[in-house]
Amino acid sequence: MTARILVVDDVPSNVKLLESRLLAEYFEVVCAHSGAEALKICSGGTVDVVLLDVMMPEMDGFEVCRRLKSDDATQHIPVVMVTTLGETSDRVRGLEAGADDFLSKPVDDLQLVTRVKSLVRLKMLTDELRLRTETIDNVGFEPGMEDDRRGVPPILLIDEDIRSSSAVSAMLQGRFSLDVEDDPQAGLFRAAEGGYECVLVTSNYTTYDPLRLCAQLRALDRTRLLPVMLVVEREEEAMIARALELGVNDYIVRPVDEQELQARLRTQLRRKRYNDRLRSSVSQSFRMAVTDPLTGLHNRRYLETHLPKLLARAVARRRPLSVMMADIDRFKAINDRWGHPSGDDVLREFADRLRQNIRGIDLICRFGGEEFVVVMPDTEHDVAEMVAERLRVAIASEPFTVDGGKNAIAVTTSVGVVGCADGNDDPADLIKRADIALYDAKSKGRNRVVASAA
Repeated sequence: MTARILVVDDVPSNVKLLESRLLAEYFEVVCAHSGAEALKICSGGTVDVVLLDVMMPEMDGFEVCRRLKSDDATQHIPVVMVTTLGETSDRVRGLEAGADDFLSKPVDDLQLVTRVKSLVRLKMLTDELRLRTETIDNVGFEPGMEDDRRGVPPILLIDEDIRSSSAVSAMLQGRFSLDVEDDPQAGLFRAAEGGYECVLVTSNYTTYDPLRLCAQLRALDRTRLLPVMLVVEREEEAMIARALELGVNDYIVRPVDEQELQARLRTQLRRKRYNDRLRSSVSQSFRMAVTDPLTGLHNRRYLETHLPKLLARAVARRRPLSVMMADIDRFKAINDRWGHPSGDDVLREFADRLRQNIRGIDLICRFGGEEFVVVMPDTEHDVAEMVAERLRVAIASEPFTVDGGKNAIAVTTSVGVVGCADGNDDPADLIKRADIALYDAKSKGRNRVVASAA
């Protein structure tokens, strides 16, 4: 996982120490030695996570964090405060300023890497949502932002210890609406039913692995975007690291401080509601304007507006980007023999199989007729070729059912794959090269993948 990390500290030796640890994990590191310098760098829009020292002259970390989170252009950037301050009141102050987490000096390598990787994953999702929302503006449609005025936030606590759950209930009374479930599987089902804004999972189960429950919450479609917070013992560092790798959003250690618990929950709710608004904006504004009504995929208009953004981001961050163009083989013959309604069934099923074999962050578009384009950010050319081959097999391995299941049609696809050529491509060049690779696959007999690196 590659990302750009900003390290902010007025002490050069501290900066060098964090920089060396992050570089060892192949992160790109940018350094700043003052709050003002950090704000300027973040305004450039290419920072993924900020590691921010608290004690700095002129402008301390709390003020820097407050300014970042109050600016629409930078509020989505995760901020981790790095501090020697050990008081709970200091952590609460930082969380209220908008910090996403804390690391204590001297920084533990495992906690540093796992926390940064966890926040980078969240940032990638938010970046994609923001890019798609910006595209709404560029195609001339007004985003319909969801009204965020809500009542008392509903929280689900999954904890088998009655004393522990009673203590948490008392801490949240009046500020959050808390439901408690002692059985982990029953808690999973309740979370999946919807309505909750965060799930608290305790680590003190005697007969069940709490990390398995966290993994299940991340695997289910209905709960994969739901914030999950783990309540752990201070010595359970290995569990904390593993939980963050599994996608748990945050954790709090016992003995639980009431103010810190409330502040951390508010941080998770703030981030969730921000992303909820972005998703709502995308969903409401694009359905009619830039979505193909037959397949439900984005259409060519959206691709032509959004691809330049994805390419510019890849070039700015020196990250790979690949493009796949797929075409249904002999589609005209399908229409001629089976009729256009059956052809429409094939197009819909082809789009469904595309979705099943492509990541959520990839952009899938119906380019026109029976041609489809997939843009894959952060994907090397050879990996994209493997994905294309997997798609080809998925299409050819099972016949397509049409006419309400009355008939089955054997369908194959030809695919062209290209990679971003060292930042020298423009969007039209990428599409043209993908089209040439696709034509090559067709001319070599169809039902194959042709990849062209340049």
